[in-house]
Amino acid sequence: MARTGIRKTALSLAVAGAFAGGASQAYASAFALIEQNASGLGNSYAGAAAAAEDASTIYYNPAGMSLLPGGMQVSAGLALINLSAKFSDSGSVAAGGRTLGGNGGDAGDLSAVPNAYFAMDIAPNWKVGVGVSVPFGLKTEYDPTWMGRFQAIKSDISTLNLNPSVSYKLNETVSLGFGVNYQSIDAEFTNAVNLGAGGETTADIKAKDSGSLGYNLGAMFQLAPDTRLGVSYRSPIKYHLTGTANFASPLVPSGNVSVDIKMPDTASIALQHRLNPGWTLLADVTRTGWSQIKDLTIVRDTGATLSSTPENFKNTWRVGVGAVHRYNDAWSIKMGFAYDQSPVNDTDRTARLPDNNRLWLSVGGQYKVSKDGTLDFGLAHLFIKDASINQNGGAAAGQLVGTYKGSVDILGAQFAYRF
Repeated sequence: MARTGIRKTALSLAVAGAFAGGASQAYASAFALIEQNASGLGNSYAGAAAAAEDASTIYYNPAGMSLLPGGMQVSAGLALINLSAKFSDSGSVAAGGRTLGGNGGDAGDLSAVPNAYFAMDIAPNWKVGVGVSVPFGLKTEYDPTWMGRFQAIKSDISTLNLNPSVSYKLNETVSLGFGVNYQSIDAEFTNAVNLGAGGETTADIKAKDSGSLGYNLGAMFQLAPDTRLGVSYRSPIKYHLTGTANFASPLVPSGNVSVDIKMPDTASIALQHRLNPGWTLLADVTRTGWSQIKDLTIVRDTGATLSSTPENFKNTWRVGVGAVHRYNDAWSIKMGFAYDQSPVNDTDRTARLPDNNRLWLSVGGQYKVSKDGTLDFGLAHLFIKDASINQNGGAAAGQLVGTYKGSVDILGAQFAYRF
């Protein structure tokens, strides 16, 4: 294979596939993370845009700050997310001149997703706050000699979001909120490269965007004394990632690459209804605009297009229902269920994003440590539909044919305090 062809194939697989699916099998659909607090985890995040339990409402609906008690409030939490993603072969074809290899082991990993929020009064009916969270990210890694090594080995993506926000209580029934998002991203991806008679080498792609801007806004409507409606919207965020493609063999020159990608927007409608003093019901519907990702174009530092990979993502819907039972003055018990669609279609599924629809089942609770402090905790299991794959990389990369079985377990804890 000519050197130009080797470079094109290597970078196409390592960069194009990676940036589109570096956070494969994340915990909302595709590579989004919904786990921005632990107080909603026990409810599968059903009704998150209407809940406004603590300062983490900054992320889900900034208008919810108006519903918090007066003074200042801080909230900090951590979600431990354990992904399992196992591939089973059903007819894969080895790359030209190479052995096939094994099934790759469990590509999943344990990830820690932190969050912190602060909200305070600044004037009658006005509150300000700031949130720090991780809205996208995950790490997956296969055995380096597995049969899909020319498609993917390691995918590691992390983001950091700074979200200053303001809310205004228009009257007793309507509150409004707005926030600015400053978001950065770091990514690293590796895969094997077939050099033909020269054997194999590895490609290591590192790229980042130090900061891009977006916004979020929302409103709360008290429809009745026991019923609240929340609506919220998070804007898309455009990234221009720049970095390097490093190859372990001198046969493939290293160089600079760049990728433009636009993270999707989300819109939520949520309800919270107090059925009686002991029970509160929650529900929501969320739409995520993944369909704007049609393809992924990789550009060399010379300005020439290196490759363009079709993705053909589709818009997704997430529907959740949950309940909170107030057991006594100190303890509340939470439960929830959700259905979450994946934007990945069966034709374009890749080893870096073997994503599929999933069902959430969650339980959790809240304990009032004191008059001003609360401790939330939750546990969720995600049942992911088996995902078939038929990724043909040509003679240089072989054909990966089989099925992924996946699941996710999430454990979260959070402490909130007002003063």
